[in-house]
Amino acid sequence: MRSALISTIFLACLSVPVSANEDKPTFGQAGVLSNKNRGDIPKLKLSAGEPLLDVDKITLKSGTYYELEIEADGSQELALVGNDFFRAIWIDEIVIEGIEIRPLGIDSLEFDEAGKAEISFLAIKPGRYTLGVPGSQLQRVEIVIE
Repeated sequence: MRSALISTIFLACLSVPVSANEDKPTFGQAGVLSNKNRGDIPKLKLSAGEPLLDVDKITLKSGTYYELEIEADGSQELALVGNDFFRAIWIDEIVIEGIEIRPLGIDSLEFDEAGKAEISFLAIKPGRYTLGVPGSQLQRVEIVIE
């Protein structure tokens, strides 16, 4: 009786259909940092008296990996502040002239002269955030994480 029950359970397990998506994992080997989990974000341009972007708002998806490129033309010493935004993301790295920095967190970036920085991050906490030059209403962008 017992062996018949075990045989029945074994055969029932064999008849369970196997998912066809097993050969197509959702994220790949690197998980949330894989290439399939990447989003696009426009480049920010820091220039004296000029807007950061042509649009006022960027929408990001929580759980998606982004690379934000920031370029300063050196026309003025400018900082880019976004305390709340930087706390709503997980920063993988910041690359400045080939130097990779892996910080625990940041409040702002300041460009004293012309240059480029790239922030690679994972959007985490949904909400509305502002990234911009302190004291300027023109040089700011609203970032929405959904």
